[in-house]
Amino acid sequence: MSLDKLASEIESMAKAEAKKIADDAKAEAKRISGETKASVKEYREAAIGQAERMSDQVAVESIAAARQRNQKRLLVARRAELDAAWEEVVSQVGSANLKGRGDILDSLLGKAAEEAGEGMVLRPVSVDREALSGNSDDFQMGEDIDGLGGFVLESADGSVLMDYRFEGRLRDAWDASLGEVSSILFGE
Repeated sequence: MSLDKLASEIESMAKAEAKKIADDAKAEAKRISGETKASVKEYREAAIGQAERMSDQVAVESIAAARQRNQKRLLVARRAELDAAWEEVVSQVGSANLKGRGDILDSLLGKAAEEAGEGMVLRPVSVDREALSGNSDDFQMGEDIDGLGGFVLESADGSVLMDYRFEGRLRDAWDASLGEVSSILFGE
């Protein structure tokens, strides 16, 4: 065999080997590219799914937060309305021109006469001093106290204090009728 023929045969074997390696490399590159595309697609779909779940969760949380803010605003508005109604009631009860004020004081004096011991000092709210001084023969009159109306009875030594002021009775009546007041104001 001649050297030229041998060189030619080696060259053709090298070319064939190079072609095979190149073809194998192309096939491997195609396989890797396919796997990569599949992985990218899988990651993309997973990322989109996760983003959609997060978006749905954010939407649910946003709606819940908005509802909570609306409920809070409603409660604050209702509280303001109830406070305004309370202030109006307090203003009317504290007025010297309250209709039936004398009857209320007479009723409280009768109750006080039944419940109180001897030697009690009647300390009136200043607006009711005149009305009480004419009707409180059972008690010694003391100094004025603060309040919307009514009086307190105090023992001579100050150890016993019985409260017949309008504030306590008004607060009890308000608390007892708060449901009805709310129903009237808010239609519930």
